[in-house]
Amino acid sequence: MLNSKVPSGNLSEKWDNHKFASKLVNPANKRKYTVIVVGTGLAGGSAAASLAELGYKVKNFCIQDSPRRAHSIAAQGGINAAKNYPNDGDSIFRLFYDTIKGGDYRSREANVYRLAQVSNEIIDQCVAQGIPFAREYGGLLANRSFGGAQVSRTFYARGQTGQQLLLGAYSALMRQVGKGKVELFPRQEMLDLVVIDGHAKGIITRNLVTGKIEKHVADAVVLGTGGYGNLFFLSTNAKNSNVTAAWRAHKKGAFFANPCYTQIHPTCIPVHGDIQSKLTLMSESLRNDGRVWVPKNKDDKRPPSQIPENDRDYYLERRYPSFGNLVPRDVASRNAKMVCDEGKGVNESGLAVYLDFADAIKRDGEHTIREKYGNLFQMYEKITDSNPYKEPMMIYPAVHYTMGGLWVDYNLMSNLDGLFVIGEANFSDHGANRLGASALMQGLADGYFVLPYTIGNYLANVPMNDKYSTDHEEFKIAEQEASDRMKKLVSMKGSKTVDEIHRKLGMAMWEYCGMARNEDGLKKALEVFPEIREEFWKDVNVTGTNEEFNQQLEKANRVADFLELAELFATDALHRNESCGGHFREESQTPEGEAKRNDEEFTYVAAWEFKGVGEKETMHKEDLEFENVKLTQRSYK
Repeated sequence: MLNSKVPSGNLSEKWDNHKFASKLVNPANKRKYTVIVVGTGLAGGSAAASLAELGYKVKNFCIQDSPRRAHSIAAQGGINAAKNYPNDGDSIFRLFYDTIKGGDYRSREANVYRLAQVSNEIIDQCVAQGIPFAREYGGLLANRSFGGAQVSRTFYARGQTGQQLLLGAYSALMRQVGKGKVELFPRQEMLDLVVIDGHAKGIITRNLVTGKIEKHVADAVVLGTGGYGNLFFLSTNAKNSNVTAAWRAHKKGAFFANPCYTQIHPTCIPVHGDIQSKLTLMSESLRNDGRVWVPKNKDDKRPPSQIPENDRDYYLERRYPSFGNLVPRDVASRNAKMVCDEGKGVNESGLAVYLDFADAIKRDGEHTIREKYGNLFQMYEKITDSNPYKEPMMIYPAVHYTMGGLWVDYNLMSNLDGLFVIGEANFSDHGANRLGASALMQGLADGYFVLPYTIGNYLANVPMNDKYSTDHEEFKIAEQEASDRMKKLVSMKGSKTVDEIHRKLGMAMWEYCGMARNEDGLKKALEVFPEIREEFWKDVNVTGTNEEFNQQLEKANRVADFLELAELFATDALHRNESCGGHFREESQTPEGEAKRNDEEFTYVAAWEFKGVGEKETMHKEDLEFENVKLTQRSYK
């Protein structure tokens, strides 16, 4: 069994006691340690800034030309915290409970409680940085509701919360860059992890402008590289989002946990063409005032304005009277699929439902709705050429966030000593489903408030004279392997483009591993995915060379990793013969069509050990213990 290193004691005291018991690094000695941080989004940027502020030397690697382009910028709706400003019954324990329940009881209690604990500190930190959170007339920070909760705890900056929080982290990061404490490496992509005697000691990178492969050594490595939703080709992720850093660490021995836990977001702009390259998210906050519905009659093709109330099915309000349109994302997504499968979907494809603001505009006035959601409405109109003030939005579920990732213990360290994984790149806090507005919370909690303590506990045990250089044999081997891989990719002169094969993989992923999965489909996937991988390595065409700016090579390198991850994804989904959160097995559902867990057999984290490309991976288990919440079947009715 895996050792999660969760401290003993009462839940509310674990983190404080653990911080006190952790070893410290003398302030004068911190500057003698170098830490590599890969990623400059909310998790990576906040971690790099915080570690440098403490005195460590930090090397920070950014795949974009600027940290301001990190995918964190795309988060719209808000960030949770248990401040209880609306005085509506919120508390740290309620935020903890809602997150555990929302994740369908498949996350670690201690990590989730710590997340709830530090949530309030995140808000204070961000206010001090000048984040322009919305405020009430009296001056208090405003809150709005999000799915999976019956209190208002989500802090927001219109529909630009991710952007504003990222600018705060960016400001903190660039302050340290200016002071010489952080060395920033823009347009660099991690190609491999260097492990020496079981410890992570550096990385291999490729300069995306020149094509040069470089070696970097450190005393610890931190991955804050986001999720792998682009495995499905069409997702709400930025096109640069990928799994490469995490997957290369996995191939060097880091366990990959719960890869099948993928969140499908219910409010995305539907697919509109065969050559579309990505999907656009519409914030979950819109479900505060928007009502979701479809025509009651599947043959009703009238424009929405001509369909009277009696002929509309507000199916979320009908099925879940307590939570209504604010059920969690996995529940809302499955219900949208269900009504579309019944033939009630709208749009030319039949794969869409309405998100209607007519009642809210009538009740509060267009001016109020414009103040709340104006930039989101503008974005929708620019993409669809439809005015949501006059007619309902059309939405449909799409791949959004990945709850799986590299396994980490309570200290955010993987099973490889010295390799820390933060934010969406790890598996730790969300279980089988992420509640809205908790991704920003986890990224900043890990970077600002957790890692700075736990990495010190590790580095305190690393002798200051135990230093390596990039001349070490393991660096040379990793550099050569990375170089050979790049050369092999550009030597491929087949007939298929990288995007053609990536799209083919994505369509198979959506078909067999999408919103609903079954044994036959997953077994079929495990036949299809190796065939696509073989086709890639035989018939892909990568233009250009490996010694120059080459975006086709970048894409091919990432897709090669997606092709390997896909098999592990399907393997994990096949072994977990239960439904929980975003993992819905058709064989395991209630008579009402809700997800049905199997707590007797699957109350554990599945962490997989790499055994070779195409080889069956070895599963390691971390049993999940619930001492403070009762395992019950989720109900939002």
